Amino acid sequence: MSAPPEAYGPALQRAMAHSMEWLASVPDRPVGPRRDADSLAADFGGPLPDGPTDPAVVVDYLATAAEPGLMAMQSGRFYGWVIGGTLPAAMAADWLVSAWDQNAGMRFATPAVAAAEEAAGAWILELLGLPSGADVGFTTGATMANFTGLAAGRQYLLEQAGWDLAANGLAGGPRIRVFVGQERHDVVDLALRYLGLGAPTAVAVDDQGRIRPDSLEEALASGSGPALICLQAGNVHSGAFDPVGEATAIAHRHGAWVHVDGAFGLWAAASPTYRKHLVGLETADSWATDAHKTLNVPYDCGVAIVARPEVLRGVFGTHASYLIADDHGPGDPHEKVPELSRRARGVPVWAALRSLGRSGVVAMVDRMAGHAGALAAGLAELEDVEVLNDVVFTQVCVSFGSDERTKAVTARLLAGGTTWMSGSRCMAGTSCGFPSVTGRPTTTTWHVRWRQSAALRVRFRP
Repeated sequence: MSAPPEAYGPALQRAMAHSMEWLASVPDRPVGPRRDADSLAADFGGPLPDGPTDPAVVVDYLATAAEPGLMAMQSGRFYGWVIGGTLPAAMAADWLVSAWDQNAGMRFATPAVAAAEEAAGAWILELLGLPSGADVGFTTGATMANFTGLAAGRQYLLEQAGWDLAANGLAGGPRIRVFVGQERHDVVDLALRYLGLGAPTAVAVDDQGRIRPDSLEEALASGSGPALICLQAGNVHSGAFDPVGEATAIAHRHGAWVHVDGAFGLWAAASPTYRKHLVGLETADSWATDAHKTLNVPYDCGVAIVARPEVLRGVFGTHASYLIADDHGPGDPHEKVPELSRRARGVPVWAALRSLGRSGVVAMVDRMAGHAGALAAGLAELEDVEVLNDVVFTQVCVSFGSDERTKAVTARLLAGGTTWMSGSRCMAGTSCGFPSVTGRPTTTTWHVRWRQSAALRVRFRP
């Protein structure tokens, strides 16, 4: 249905006013929410009203009820969970995406947003130094971007083995061996479960969580059959990068497909200063990253990149009489992601990149990584505070001594509302490790993001 144009005005004006009030509050408000979901349930729930409510009244009620339960994730004092902020051009573009309400699956039906997304994809490939002929799709986040790249790898490997996955399914086909570093992100395992590939084989890592090429060579040589390797560009705890070029060369000698999970760290490739951590990145077969992390576009937006478009489109392509297909050129958006219907989430990416330009992207990446180093240096000067990782990008992993003291200091910082960080647990003998590992030192992880000048003025008193 569609309402008359004038019917949207009052509600949108109230939304604009509340949005500006929220943004104005972010620099000074406590970072954490003041109420939890259970206490807010009564404000949002109860019986469904019998009749209509004026849209502007609904917007006012929503904004007022939600305010005490909001996390100031855009704040320069928020360091948790590798979550980005929002660039002005990207936020405004996202509003337009909602107003336009384009179902961005087909080039024929929505040419404007398709063209914007294709341009954004080409810019990403150029910035990251990836093959210009690769396909780029926009997903909900890195979980589905990893799923997309790994699905393409599964398809390619089974085709090479002579197995028709579309016709026969997985049952009875060649088993794909999957190798990951011991410190991969849990979403990789999640994507593998979605794909029916089962639990991967963990390969040894060094003291920063980087996969060891000698261990990867040994693991690949210990068996036979199709193999899929998942590397990491940016360890979520230490920020460290797997030796992508060296590991990919080893994998390709064994006929393996190489996927790179670079949710936040892949953007290091855009910087002349930090690209040294990703030598050989372009030799992999697929890559995953987020735009709503390092690039700072609104949630949600992940980016899936696959070097072999014909493989990707063979996985996700859909053909029906009512779908007007783009048979030549860049392909339809729905052929590159696991969705047929979706919002045009690549348009805010286009706006972010157009507003920043190449130099702006480089400056933003360099500023975040530089501030992480400064934050680590400042923390290291405090008594009984230890920075546990080599700060090579945007992650700072800190211990305040014992598990008990680290937990107590973290709790006090969160309760004070001045800052917010997330926690992890370190592996014995390494800088950082899985949060699920038990009996090992507790740490606090700081992910340094865009717009950090206010954050660096924070002083900590453990």
